[in-house]
Amino acid sequence: MLFLACRDPRTPWYAKAFALCVVAYAFSPIDLIPDFIPGAGYLDDLVLVPLGIMFARRLIPTHVLEESRRRADAAVVRVRPWRRAIIVVVIAIWLLLTGLGIWLLVRAIRGN
Repeated sequence: MLFLACRDPRTPWYAKAFALCVVAYAFSPIDLIPDFIPGAGYLDDLVLVPLGIMFARRLIPTHVLEESRRRADAAVVRVRPWRRAIIVVVIAIWLLLTGLGIWLLVRAIRGN
């Protein structure tokens, strides 16, 4: 929804810039508090990103947000049954390869 709202020409430039900063921070490997610090490491991701999204939504006009929400809901693609079957096959292959890798590793460690 925010992506669609930011692409709308009725959205002010400062709202677009702020939303871009929030998204960049969310996907950036650099955090204010490094993730390896126990407890506090993920705190910035759990607090700052949602607060940034809430503030970005307040900067975007209400009518643009409503229209973007409708467009986003309409764009949601349902998973068709044959796609589900493909997903199951891919997961099964990964599980088999993982099991084979573990078996070979155990065999190599035992020296057989």
